[in-house]
Amino acid sequence: MTTARNAETVPWARNGFLKWLAALSAMIWVAGAIAPHYRFDWLLENLLVFAAVAAIVRWRDRRPLSDLAWLLIAIFLALHTIGAHFTYSEAPPGFWLRDALALERNHYDRVIHFGFGLLIVYPVREYLMRHAGAGGRLGGLMAFTVIATASGLYEIVEWLVATIVSPEAALAYLGTQGDAFDAQKDAALAMCGAVCTLWLSRHHFAPPRAA
Repeated sequence: MTTARNAETVPWARNGFLKWLAALSAMIWVAGAIAPHYRFDWLLENLLVFAAVAAIVRWRDRRPLSDLAWLLIAIFLALHTIGAHFTYSEAPPGFWLRDALALERNHYDRVIHFGFGLLIVYPVREYLMRHAGAGGRLGGLMAFTVIATASGLYEIVEWLVATIVSPEAALAYLGTQGDAFDAQKDAALAMCGAVCTLWLSRHHFAPPRAA
């Protein structure tokens, strides 16, 4: 498996690992699309997924990333698929976590927002360093800024879509579960996740080199 250490990446057409990963991701998504708890909420949750997959297909060879970066993206999309199928406030893993830790609510949405920063900041940092000429420290700072900005914008877009497209589905889509500061906590957790990965990248991974 290639990582950010590798200067060269293997094109998708000749990369068996990425073909396997893409097939597995497709199967997980199809399974999540079968009889979701709330079909319209599922559609809203997948709008950005459709856009992300279209971008990946278009740029996968023009702006290649390492196998590890693609794996992290696939893991995040799989976790999101679970939330989209059940809705985040009703996802079974969140109930398991609630019962195990005696929590007051289903925190699956919190896990995913933390996971967004934890998993996606690595591919973003690698992209900036491979294809935008950013150095190690600048790449990390810019990647953190991207995650923080994306998290804030997502909360705004989520609110607008929920209230404009379907006010009736807003509560299921937003998944606030009565927490007035849900959006702020979600964005903060994404930034915390990004900091964790950037710290690990700083101490355990060599800076990515341009292809």
